[in-house]
Amino acid sequence: MAALSTLRQPWVSRLFQTAQSFITGRKKKRNQTLIAALLVLCLSGGAEVLRRRRIRNKVEQGRARLLVRRNSGIQLQDGVKQVYVPSSATDGAVSKVTIYPTKETTFQAHRRLFLSTPVPTTTRKGGASSVPPPKVKPGINLAFLHQFLSLWSIMVPRVTSKETGLLFLHTVFLVLRTYLSLVIARLDGVIVRDLVSGNGKGFLKGLLKWVAVGIPGVYSNAMIKFLQAKLSIAFRTRLTRYVHDLYLNDDLGYYKLQNLDGGLVGGGADQFITTDIPHFCDSASALYSSLGKPFLDLIVFNYQLYVALGPLAFSAITANYIGTAWILKKLSPPFGKLVEAIGRAEGGYRSSHSRLISNAEEIAFYGGSDMEKTILERGFADLKALMEGVYKLKVKYNMLEDFILKYSWSAFGYLVTSLPVFLPAWGGLGGMLELAAHTATDKALSDNDNAISALSATLNHERQRDRMKAFITNKRLMLSLADAGGRMMYSLKDLSELAGYTSRVYSLISTLHRVHSNTYTRPHPELYSLADVQGGTYRGFDGLRFESVPIVAPALYPQGGEELISALTFELHAGEHLLISGPNGVGKTSVARIVAGLWPVYRGLVSRPRLLGGGESGIMVLSQRPYLSHGNLRDQVIYPHTEFEMKAAGKTDSDLSRILESVRLGYLEAREGGFDVRKEWKDVLSGGEKQRMIIARLLYHDPKYAVLDEPTSAVSTDVEGLLYETAKQQGITIITISSRAQLKRYHTFQLELGVDGRGWEFDRIGGDRERVGVRKELEELRRKVERVEGLKKRLVDVKQELGEAGLVGKSITAN
Repeated sequence: MAALSTLRQPWVSRLFQTAQSFITGRKKKRNQTLIAALLVLCLSGGAEVLRRRRIRNKVEQGRARLLVRRNSGIQLQDGVKQVYVPSSATDGAVSKVTIYPTKETTFQAHRRLFLSTPVPTTTRKGGASSVPPPKVKPGINLAFLHQFLSLWSIMVPRVTSKETGLLFLHTVFLVLRTYLSLVIARLDGVIVRDLVSGNGKGFLKGLLKWVAVGIPGVYSNAMIKFLQAKLSIAFRTRLTRYVHDLYLNDDLGYYKLQNLDGGLVGGGADQFITTDIPHFCDSASALYSSLGKPFLDLIVFNYQLYVALGPLAFSAITANYIGTAWILKKLSPPFGKLVEAIGRAEGGYRSSHSRLISNAEEIAFYGGSDMEKTILERGFADLKALMEGVYKLKVKYNMLEDFILKYSWSAFGYLVTSLPVFLPAWGGLGGMLELAAHTATDKALSDNDNAISALSATLNHERQRDRMKAFITNKRLMLSLADAGGRMMYSLKDLSELAGYTSRVYSLISTLHRVHSNTYTRPHPELYSLADVQGGTYRGFDGLRFESVPIVAPALYPQGGEELISALTFELHAGEHLLISGPNGVGKTSVARIVAGLWPVYRGLVSRPRLLGGGESGIMVLSQRPYLSHGNLRDQVIYPHTEFEMKAAGKTDSDLSRILESVRLGYLEAREGGFDVRKEWKDVLSGGEKQRMIIARLLYHDPKYAVLDEPTSAVSTDVEGLLYETAKQQGITIITISSRAQLKRYHTFQLELGVDGRGWEFDRIGGDRERVGVRKELEELRRKVERVEGLKKRLVDVKQELGEAGLVGKSITAN
C-alpha cells in the first residue's frame, strides 16, 4: 500500500515538481518569466474586458439617451420593464432602472395577512387568538404587531434583498457608534485625571486621541443618518410599487376603491399613497435607530456600570427604568389615535382643494368662490382645532418627560456614581479599589511612623486621581445611559405615532387586496351588496349579450345598491349597431359601466369580448367625459398605448395623421407643432375637438365593438354623420348611449330603458313595433291639432262676445 501511494499521474507529477521547484528555489528564472507572462496576460485580459465594457456602456448610453428623448422604455418578459432616466444634467449620462412587477403568487400569499377573517380576541379554551380582529383602534397592541409585520414582509421581502443589506450596514454603524461612545467615556476620565494631576504630556496625548476618535465618530453619525434616509426611501419604493400593482391593474382597483368599497376612511387613495406611506416609512426607518442604538447602549453601558459600580447600582438602575416606563405609559396620551385623526382631517382638507381644482371652471361660471372659501375655511378650522388640541397634550407630556428623563435621571446618576466613595463595600470594582487603597494606606502608616505626612499626601493624591477618573468615566457612562434610556422612552411616543401610520397604510393595502380579489364577506349581506354578487361575466364572446341582468347602482360596501332596471335581456352581434335611449337617470350609462366591468353583475350573465384587446376580439368603452392624458399629441391618439407599443403594433406617425384627417383634425399637427409637442391638452382643445380626438383614438385601436356615451353632443350634424360612417366602414360595431332621436339613422336596434318605471324594450329600428308606435303618435298629434283648431275658434268667439259687451277694452286698460 505504501508503494501504491507513490504512484501518480504524469500531470500530477509535473504539478508536484513545479510546486517543489518554486519551494526550493530551483528554476527561479524560469518561474519569474512564467509569473511575468501570467501577469501580463491578466493585465491585458483585464484591459480588454474594461475596453469592451466601456464600448458596451457607450452603446447603452446612446440607446438610453434616444429612449429618454422618445419617452419610452423596454418591455421584457413577465412584465419586467427597463426605464432609462437622466442621472446627470451636465454630461447627459443616463441610468438604467429595472422595475420588477409584483407577482400574482405574492398577492395570493399576502392575502392571509391582509384579509384575515374576524375572530374573537380569545378562543373558546381561553387562549389568545393568533390574528387580531381587523377593526382595532391604533395603539401599541397585538393588532399593531400583526399589521407592522405584515407590512414588513413587503418592505423586506427576502433575506438577500437590498433592504437587508442596508439594515446590516446600519447595524454595523450603530455598533461602531456604541463602541466609540464607550471609548470616549474612558478617554474622558483619563483626560480629566491627567488635567487634575498636572500631567501635561498625558493630557496632550489624551487630546490627540480625542481628536482621532472624533474622525470615525462623525463619519459613523453621518452614515447612520444617511442609511436611515436610504432605508426610508427603500421602504417607500417597495410599498409604493406594491400598492401601484394592486391599485392600477386589469381589476380596475383605482375605480372600485373609490366607488364601490368604503374601506378607506379619512381621505382618498391619493392621501394614503402620497402622504401616509412616506410618514410610515420615515417613522419605521427612524424607529430602528431610536430603538436599536439605545437598546445596544443599554446592554453595553449597563454591563460596564455593573462591573464598575456593583449589583446594587445595577438593581437601582433597572428599577428606575421600570418605574419611569410605567409612569410615562400611564400618563402618555393616545398618540396613535391622534395621528390617525390628524391624517383623516388632513385628507378631508386636501380633498376639498382637489375638488376645487377639478371643478374650477364650473365654480367660476357660477361665481361660487365665496361658498368654496367657506368650505375650505371650515375644513382648515377643524384641522387647526384638532392640531392645537394635540399640541396642548404634547406640551404637558413633554414637560413631564423632560423632567423625569433629564433632571431626575441626572440626579439619580450622581447618586449611583457616588457608591464607590461613600459605600465602597457596595461599589463593585470601584469600591474594591477604594478599599484596597485604604488598606495600603493603613499598612504603610503602621510600618513607618516617620513618613506619615509625606506618604499620606501621596496616597491621597493618587486616590483623588483614581476617584476623579472613575467618577468622570462613570458619569459619562451614566449620561450616555440616561440618554439611551431617554431615547427609549421617547421612542414610546414615536412607537404610538408609528402605530397610527401603520393602521392607515395597513387599511389601504387590505382594502386593495379585498378589491383585487373580490373578497367580500358578511354574515347577513344586504340585497345587492358586494357580498351578494351572484352573477357573472364571460369574456371572449363574439358580441354582447345580457341574460336577466338587473341594472343596479351599487353603494359603498357593505350597504346594498339600488335597482334601476330589472332583468335586462338582449343579444347583439357584429354589424348590429345599437342605440340605448331613455330619460335621464334611468341607467343608460350604467349599462356601459357593467360592460366595462366597473360595476358588478349582481344577477344573470353578461357575455362580451375582451376589453381593449385590439384587433378583431376587443371591445372599447368610451366615457361621456373625454379624457386627455399628460403627454404629447401622439399620446392623445394612441392612449393607453405608449410609443413603443405603437411601433410594435406596426403603426407610424403617418397612420396617425391619416386618422386625424378622417375625423377632421388634420390641422392639429401643423397648428400645435407636431406630434412631439407637450401641452395641457384638456385646456388647448375645444369641446368638439375633444370628442373628435376620442373618436380618433377609437379608430387607432380599431376594436370590433365600441360603446360610446354621448360621443357627438358637441359636434355639428355633418361631422357627426362623418364620424359614424367612418367608424362603421372600418368594421366597428357601435353601441351608442344617447337620448337624441336623430342618431337612429346610424343604428340597427334600439334599447329603450325606463319604460313604465323599471321596464325596457329592445326592438329593431324601423320594425313593426316602431311603425305602430309612430302611427299612434301621429294619430295623437292629429287629435291634438284638431283640438287646437277648435280652441282657436272658441278664442275668436269669446273675444267677439267680450267686444260686444264692452269688456275687452276695460280688461286691456286694467292690465
